[in-house]
Amino acid sequence: MLQLSPNPSLAPARDPVAEVHFSIRAIGRDAWNACFHDQVEDYDCLLAIEEAGIAGFEWRYITVVEDGRVSAAMPAFLCPYALDTTLEDGFLRKVVRRIRQRFPGFLTLRLACLGSPCTETGTVGFHPDVPLERREALFATLLSFFEQLAATEDCALMGLKDIPQPIAAELDGPLSARRYAMIGGLPTAWLDIDFKSIDEYLARLSSGTRKDMRRKMKSFQQVRVEIRTDFGDFLPEVVALYHDTRNRSEWQFEELTAEYFEGILSSMRGRSFCAFYFVEDRLLAANLIVHDERVAIDKFFCMDGEAGRPYNLYFLSWFTNLRYCLEHGIGRYQSGQAYYENKIRLGSKLTANAMFFRHRNPFLQKILRLASPLFSTDEAGQ
Repeated sequence: MLQLSPNPSLAPARDPVAEVHFSIRAIGRDAWNACFHDQVEDYDCLLAIEEAGIAGFEWRYITVVEDGRVSAAMPAFLCPYALDTTLEDGFLRKVVRRIRQRFPGFLTLRLACLGSPCTETGTVGFHPDVPLERREALFATLLSFFEQLAATEDCALMGLKDIPQPIAAELDGPLSARRYAMIGGLPTAWLDIDFKSIDEYLARLSSGTRKDMRRKMKSFQQVRVEIRTDFGDFLPEVVALYHDTRNRSEWQFEELTAEYFEGILSSMRGRSFCAFYFVEDRLLAANLIVHDERVAIDKFFCMDGEAGRPYNLYFLSWFTNLRYCLEHGIGRYQSGQAYYENKIRLGSKLTANAMFFRHRNPFLQKILRLASPLFSTDEAGQ
């Protein structure tokens, strides 16, 4: 564990100390969750991610401690980052890939990033006893220490991943002061479960969509759905479905492992499940969900792209998840990032997310600022 005491002239009487930990176990569940009491993806989720053996990532956890209490915290990760990760498929991305065939390190930097590559959004956790007027100063302390950590870890590029727009506005002061540039990220889709039945929900959709959904739901007659809290012997098949789905996606960052899927269900017992979709005893799709009593988060829908499509499995999973929320009194279904056309059609709203970055070299930072619109993935207005 490394520590940093801020400038004494700027520190209040409580003298906050910033620390970095190499495992979330060193902080402890109670201390971490006290700062993230309203987050579904809490200590148990991050521990499962840490222990999943995801290639290419190193995990860090930064805390600010006052009077022996963790007052602020954020997860962080280190990895090699290809700047074209968020580029749309097209001419520019093809050019970058061709250059990378001869020069593998082209447009790839060592990145230190606040947030997690495996959670839906990033946020700063504050102990509930920390007053609102103290939070900006605590975040500034955390950010300053994070930058020192990035330097010691030889990371040229520093960032914050998928910060929801309302939170991003609250962090603007310290981020602007340290000259972070912002680019739009993929927004988060969500649907409030403020209806009492699927029929009431369907009545809110357009007549065309309602008719289409009723037709698609007839596929339930051919599909068997099982809600499971363990993968059992199906784990290799689920991982194969995940890779099939991932290979069809243009957005590829982390590559999850069997240990990740297994770890989420075992670490988050009572707050996670996987829905299995069978046709004639053949597993064609699986849907991993994490939740608390307020929010259900759709982590991954994995499907056999060829065999599953005729059965409308994506839409069956949508209605399966809405029914689960209704049966368990969960007030919001968060369906995640990307593929917004159907989600908006089905009544979802979007919350914009932002990514922030800063290069340690001021000259290169200016270049990245100028190029940042090319790398933006903001689809909130679409």
